[in-house]
Amino acid sequence: AAGAGAFAWATFPAMPTRRVYCSAAHRDGQLFVLGGCGGGGRALGTAEVLDLPAQRWTTLPPLPTPRAGAAALALGKQILVVGGVDAAQSPLASVEVYHVDEGKWEKKAALAQPSMGISAVQRDGAVYALGGMGADTSPQALVRVYEPAKDHWQPLPSMPTPCYGASAFLQGNKIFILGGRQGKLPVTAFEAFDLETRSWTRYPSVPSRRAFAACAMADGVVFSLGGLQQPGPHNFYSRPHFVNTVEMFDPAQGVWRKPNRTIRMKEKRADFVAGCLGGRVVAVGGLGNQSCPLDSVEGFSLSLKKWEPLPPMPTGRCSCSSCLAPSLLFVIGGVAQGPSGAVEALCLRDVP
Repeated sequence: AAGAGAFAWATFPAMPTRRVYCSAAHRDGQLFVLGGCGGGGRALGTAEVLDLPAQRWTTLPPLPTPRAGAAALALGKQILVVGGVDAAQSPLASVEVYHVDEGKWEKKAALAQPSMGISAVQRDGAVYALGGMGADTSPQALVRVYEPAKDHWQPLPSMPTPCYGASAFLQGNKIFILGGRQGKLPVTAFEAFDLETRSWTRYPSVPSRRAFAACAMADGVVFSLGGLQQPGPHNFYSRPHFVNTVEMFDPAQGVWRKPNRTIRMKEKRADFVAGCLGGRVVAVGGLGNQSCPLDSVEGFSLSLKKWEPLPPMPTGRCSCSSCLAPSLLFVIGGVAQGPSGAVEALCLRDVP
């Protein structure tokens, strides 16, 4: 793993449009930021692209359907946007593609049901969309696969546990899915879909129930980090509180490691960005016990089994969007005082 001194922040020009719950996709030196909510809380149709080498923003034609909280993926020379909520806060079934070369949007085959908070991964050019929340606000167990050449969504076996806003990780021929919510309740289910047998496996549940936790995967080990711990059903006087919990699951051993004081994060935080960079799990910003969003960043070394402070984020924020690119973890928009236009990336320096 990279030493703590190998990490630095790159600050990019601010987005022309400040926003939260936007969707981001990185393709070939370009960062596409699509939709989201502005200061008034309404879904935006705004589409902007940052040319990373030139450090310059360009405004693209707007999304045909304004949306926030959509899933976005780069597929070849196309950027695919799936679901989310519209300006009236209703979940969307619509799917749209931006053709990078032609500079225009095209409507594609819609989902069978409107859905926000979809988890999406791609493999071999196919897109897998899992879960979500429907128009009746109930969580969905839907799994569907999209093949761009056929412009068709095909249903697959449903998730054992319906949820929305979950974290999905592709590892080999399995999609692991954990976290997320059902209504306002955090979900502890941990499940995997085998793309070859098209069947689900249930793993032991995440040991503790936390809202606004973050998940990451590094070297095949799954991490469930931080969040807001809800009081138990018999504890009427306790209030929700921020935690620095770290729970780790090694699929090879098939068990969650018992929470251990020595591997807790240094900072109690929720609603933050987590990812894997330079062989470390990193936790960035979020909300903690301070009166404003956190700017602190820490990294967990799998080999040393400990957290170390990393350089702080230039702009402390929570509710950020994130996007991984080679040796970069982008942290986009979110909330500072109000919606933020900040775009910053935690990166690996070439340390001699």
